[in-house]
Amino acid sequence: MFLKNQFPELVRQAIPDDVSLDQVEVWFQDETRIGQQGSLSRLWAKRGTRPRVVRQQQFLCQYLFGAVCPETGACAAIIAPCVNSSTMQLHLEEISFHVPAGKHAVLLMDRAGWHTNQCLELPGNISILYFPPYSPELNPQESVWQVIKDQFLKNRVYQSSEEILEAASHAWTQWTQNTLAISSLCSRQWPVL
Repeated sequence: MFLKNQFPELVRQAIPDDVSLDQVEVWFQDETRIGQQGSLSRLWAKRGTRPRVVRQQQFLCQYLFGAVCPETGACAAIIAPCVNSSTMQLHLEEISFHVPAGKHAVLLMDRAGWHTNQCLELPGNISILYFPPYSPELNPQESVWQVIKDQFLKNRVYQSSEEILEAASHAWTQWTQNTLAISSLCSRQWPVL
């Protein structure tokens, strides 16, 4: 509740002094693993039948780092074979590229080790605000992963890491084509400045 009740004050503390609140865009960031031990999902079938569904058994995976701005429908992502500070640095640079000139992004994310590493160099147009511990329900990016996996990635088997990369890229690209869906799924009432 602290984040929700004190949001404008926390943003003011996070951003540089020369940035006004009307220049701020709120972005949400998270990452997800794709490919490893995929989940089974329900599917439509003729009554009385039991269709066979495939499931990934190997331990091949890629990580999809994604960030969205519900207000504008903007988004940024990278796909990498691992999660670490170097990959997070690349993701921050990708987000920075998508923040319009004259705007400043406040990036809300969890406290994963690669998010809090002191080696990270924040681009000049990004500030970070961390979610409270154990509160994934506050991050709308979690809902994005659920939709992407359900609509594009369920019941699949991948033969290689390259195939996972292609599927993840296709899923992200397809989902981000609809800015109304981004705004609808990711908008919350509490991050208002």
